[in-house]
Amino acid sequence: MGYWTVSSMAAAVVATAVVFAAVTTTTTTRGAEVAADEFRSGASFIFGDSLVDAGNNNFIPTLSRANMTPNGIDFAASGGTPTGRFTNGRTIADIIGEMLGQADYSPPFLAPNTSGAAILNGVNYASGGAGILNGTGKVFVNRIWMDVQVDYFNVTRRQLDDLLGRDRARVFLRRKAIFSVTIGSNDFLNNYLMPLLSVGTRVSESPDAFLDDLISHLRDQLTRLYTLDARKFVVANVGPLGCIPYQKTINRVEEDECVKLPNQLAQQYNARLRDLLIELNNGGDLPGARFCLANVYDLVLELITNYPKYGFQTASMACCGNGGSYDGLVPCGPTSSMCDARDKYVFWDPYHPSEAANVLLAKYIVDGDSKYISPMNLRKLFSL
Repeated sequence: MGYWTVSSMAAAVVATAVVFAAVTTTTTTRGAEVAADEFRSGASFIFGDSLVDAGNNNFIPTLSRANMTPNGIDFAASGGTPTGRFTNGRTIADIIGEMLGQADYSPPFLAPNTSGAAILNGVNYASGGAGILNGTGKVFVNRIWMDVQVDYFNVTRRQLDDLLGRDRARVFLRRKAIFSVTIGSNDFLNNYLMPLLSVGTRVSESPDAFLDDLISHLRDQLTRLYTLDARKFVVANVGPLGCIPYQKTINRVEEDECVKLPNQLAQQYNARLRDLLIELNNGGDLPGARFCLANVYDLVLELITNYPKYGFQTASMACCGNGGSYDGLVPCGPTSSMCDARDKYVFWDPYHPSEAANVLLAKYIVDGDSKYISPMNLRKLFSL
């Protein structure tokens, strides 16, 4: 699809909001109509940031990329070749898709082969560096922010009409799909909390006003997806940003400490997000929609706090990275140091969980109780 500049992208963040579309499908050819009950495997329509990016950033000129070694070293589907995923193996979106019966991983929207029958398996629109706000992630030059990700889904929506026919495409999306959104972390890490670049924002906008702006934009984005026939949503909140190796390194905290301000902002945003999803579930403005909240903050904090219980050796150090006490300054790349026991580290790099951590997180989101996923888990949502 070629390269995109910032000005050519209309708009599209970590650890926070995820849109998974679980869909039951069979392959078909363009123009064919397929009954909804003929779809046999799951599909995922994924929106978000680098936590779930499957390679979209490979196709744009950006500083936020993971298509270099040793990223992907444990990704079996590629034989250990980097794919653009910001981890050593599968993302949480990949694992959730597998658990819900998806036949294959959702391909990146910008990949040349993401067309025709391939989209019936789902599509991944996520982009490293992306945020809820259009201005988030400027430090990376280019990224596909959430508004543009929704624009891209609109393209897919028209393609589904061509593949299935308008009526069956509507049934396919409304009854057989789960839309998952994982975004919001970059709006803090690479916007409001970014040194120098955020000074103007932080002077002109209070934390409450900034949070209001985030929630207002996210409400509009979820509503746009609804108008495009999305009905089953799972939205992830923002994780404990003050506990990632990058924040711990630049703020020079002790190994068992997290940085307070990023965590406070994440908790404030998460409270607003919870209220928003309750309102959307109960308000009547989006009839037939179901919104589930994935409580990533408490889930990741539990993993970090009690990491030995889950078989990890450290929840502070990055497995792949360089600089500072926690190897948290320089992103993972060919010249980075890398740990030997990758499955014993909660964090793969200064920002992102390892595949081993993603496996645990996914299990709680798919089959967990209301402490970590509410008002129902993803398996229940998928079955509705």
